[in-house]
Amino acid sequence: MVDVAIVGGGPVGLAAAIGAKRAGLSYVVLEKGCVVNAIFDYPTYMSFFTTAPELEIGNHPMVTGHDKPDRKDALMYYRLVAQREALNIRQYTEVTRVHAAPAGFTLEVEAKDGSGAVVEARRVVVATGYYDNPLHIGIPGEDGENVSHYYTEAHPFWGLNVTVIGAGNSAADAALDLWRGGAKVSMVVRAPELKKTIKYWVRPDLENRIKEGSITAYFESQVQEILADHVLVQRTDGSTFRLPTDYTFALTGYRPDLSFLDGLNLATQPDECLVLTEQYESSVPGLFVVGSAGFAGKTNQVFIENGRFHAEHAIAEIDRQLKEQEAAVGV
Repeated sequence: MVDVAIVGGGPVGLAAAIGAKRAGLSYVVLEKGCVVNAIFDYPTYMSFFTTAPELEIGNHPMVTGHDKPDRKDALMYYRLVAQREALNIRQYTEVTRVHAAPAGFTLEVEAKDGSGAVVEARRVVVATGYYDNPLHIGIPGEDGENVSHYYTEAHPFWGLNVTVIGAGNSAADAALDLWRGGAKVSMVVRAPELKKTIKYWVRPDLENRIKEGSITAYFESQVQEILADHVLVQRTDGSTFRLPTDYTFALTGYRPDLSFLDGLNLATQPDECLVLTEQYESSVPGLFVVGSAGFAGKTNQVFIENGRFHAEHAIAEIDRQLKEQEAAVGV
């Protein structure tokens, strides 16, 4: 039995672990991939939107030679923080189900080799994020070998026809990087224009590349099927055409996957928000949801920068609750 089981070993989960350790709480971090797995899955040469101080956790300074940290900086930083804090992390251990129990919660976990185990905890903090659960379009060919919901880098696609589905930050960054890497880039966008939420320094660049014809954009259009050498695109008027394509990046967004909590009957707010209190406790007493995992309808508003503070508030409340229980037992 631990005081706190933290599901997810990203920056927000690590912040929760540091808070628990410093509060004297017993804890374990259960991460189904590697530490900060979502950042590992980011584009190879990606830079963050923000500056280093806004990504820091546990008062550990992030030192970087760039104005804005990149993926490599972040991987090294969070890895070193976990090492210096000697955090209790079980990597490649997936939580498959969480059950309510008399003393708190029972978590079913599965290791990389398929073996199962059980973890008991008085409180649970869910910090799984959303990046490992892409929104599928639901079209034929979407699961083919020539399709990905994650962008890596441009080099393998030099000289190839590449279609990018989507019009948000991920799609914008990928389209520009692919074009600069020598790919022939087409974008298929369901809306009549690019998303307003695209980073302010990226949007004009992409708009100019589209205007000059370097990148072809098909607005008010949807991909109906992905095949080996083309995608079938349908316009709003119902007409269709074949777009030559060697590879497709379906960058249509991501959503939290909290299916492992299904048996707890969590209440959901109108905006798909799972937290009910300022301390990020859910409708299930003792279950806290921090970072973007608790804000399915607002994933574009919750980042490492503010999610790390969710973790601090949740751990402070857990510490208060457990001490209150101990005091009551003592009386």
